[in-house]
Amino acid sequence: VVEAYKQGLRPAVGYELNPWLLCLSNYRAWKAGYSGKVSFLKKDLWKVNLSDCYNVIVFLAPSVKPPLAAKLLAELPDEARVVAGRFPFPSWTPTSTLGQGLEQVWAYDMKEVRQAAQSSAEGRPV
Repeated sequence: VVEAYKQGLRPAVGYELNPWLLCLSNYRAWKAGYSGKVSFLKKDLWKVNLSDCYNVIVFLAPSVKPPLAAKLLAELPDEARVVAGRFPFPSWTPTSTLGQGLEQVWAYDMKEVRQAAQSSAEGRPV
């Protein structure tokens, strides 16, 4: 979230349910001098409406990616970009990638993800 803020993305908000990770995130933001500029909220990502988000960054286990992909497809606008750290979305083709190994990230533009999903669905026999 701090890095997103440094890159000019506003607002920069993180959601976390684990109170220890929430506290750690706030501490790290404070230590880096970004307290009050970024926010970390104790909210369930599955219950948050993401329809007004244009930049989403996720660091989640591979098992969570398929249900999250469905949520993002349903809620994000076409202009949104999703960046996944550590693990890619298995059914999406990234627009770009950066880094290697544990430091690799995958970027997805929702308009392209939707177009690919629609093309795939049209090509399936009924």
